[in-house]
Amino acid sequence: MTTGATAAAIARGVTLLRRTGATAGDRVVVQLGQDLSTFGVLAAACLEGVVAVPLPPDLPPGERRAIVADARPTAILADPTLVVSTPAELDVPVHEVDPASIATLPGTDPASSWPRTRPMAYTSGTTGRRKGVHVGVHEPDWGREVTEDEHLAFGGRHGDRHLVVSPLYHSGPLRFALVTALLGGEVAVLPRFDARAWRDALRAVRPTSLFCVPTHLHRLLALPDVTGDDLASLTLLAHAGAPCPVPLKRRTLELTPASSAWEFYGSTEGQFTVCPPEVWEVAPGTVGTARPGRRLRIRDVDGGEAATGEIGTVWCEAPTHARFTYWDDPARTAAAWDGDAFTVGDLGSLDAAGRLTLAGRPGDLVISGGVNVYPAEVERHLLDLPGVAEAVVFGIPDEDWGQQVVAAVVAHAGVELDPAFLRHQLSDRLRAAEVPKQVAIVDELPRTPTGKIRRIGLAGAVAGPWGPT
Repeated sequence: MTTGATAAAIARGVTLLRRTGATAGDRVVVQLGQDLSTFGVLAAACLEGVVAVPLPPDLPPGERRAIVADARPTAILADPTLVVSTPAELDVPVHEVDPASIATLPGTDPASSWPRTRPMAYTSGTTGRRKGVHVGVHEPDWGREVTEDEHLAFGGRHGDRHLVVSPLYHSGPLRFALVTALLGGEVAVLPRFDARAWRDALRAVRPTSLFCVPTHLHRLLALPDVTGDDLASLTLLAHAGAPCPVPLKRRTLELTPASSAWEFYGSTEGQFTVCPPEVWEVAPGTVGTARPGRRLRIRDVDGGEAATGEIGTVWCEAPTHARFTYWDDPARTAAAWDGDAFTVGDLGSLDAAGRLTLAGRPGDLVISGGVNVYPAEVERHLLDLPGVAEAVVFGIPDEDWGQQVVAAVVAHAGVELDPAFLRHQLSDRLRAAEVPKQVAIVDELPRTPTGKIRRIGLAGAVAGPWGPT
């Protein structure tokens, strides 16, 4: 655990970046560990106008080469104790640094007090070819506006001590930590996720804010000795990244201070909704209403406005400071934007009060016997059943049905689940075509390092009666 001296960590990050020769608009690949010095480097890059390209230290060499070739950075910063190898790639200088060497650097004041850019994260690694999300380099007033937008979206609940529990190379964890730092607060970083280590950090650091995904909450609240006191210091517990099972959300609300557990829906590209507890309690399962300054629309297959409750593609009208492009890919950028509105292709529906419920992505859609089955809808009902901790629903080829709906389920500790009973329970809640034809009880689901289910190749990655594909 590293805590304190957040401003000093950022100042050392500025020194490191300037020693590489990086200037505003340059791209620098960052493959460092999970600690305060890494946060300092990434935050410094934002303030300097340098576009950091954060990558997991254990990213396979082939994927790294592809991203480096696409991003065309001026330098690579890599921790040689974590990255498998750091040879010069595509004539890009590699600077080997680790926390100990960064700690010896003198500090340098950043060029701006507000961000001029944000990291260019490469997204969609779970669903297809990665693409860089680029926001450009701006004057500091842009960064002030972005920071105020983020702070106000959560009711000004970012506190003065933020605990990072998810990888800093992901956009969400860095964004929340950066707001705290920019507002004068301190940042603490959990080196790697472990439920007991997180519980101990909550007790030692007493953070006022944190960001996590439902998997983190599930594992923390499964510990037998976690109490409300462990979470009592929080003014904001923000969670996103995956659907939160209703029982898990109810348990979270029971243990956290009133009005502190906020859900939201967003992506690396941009933010769509916020969902304070009072909104969720009226409509369990929703991800909330449009974030301030934004407007949600649901479009049907013909591009028209979908009816209330009808599933379609989610579009969001966003302010100017929230615009992005896909790096060096004007065609994909044009497909994502229509005027002031953008989409990442997710499906969902709006109720009469403007509350959004997600239904997955078009690539997740299973068409069985001519019926559209949205896995997120089936998963939501599965997660409502007693004893079900985690679930994923997907399709496999079927000669008669075209696709067959199947599910993999993880049970709560000490619970034995019967697949036939689960299917029977679902038959009272879903249409016949939506009830999984096969259910496998598994120990764990394949996940990305950030806790999202890795949906590519699920039939082959999850052992079940359907066998390999």
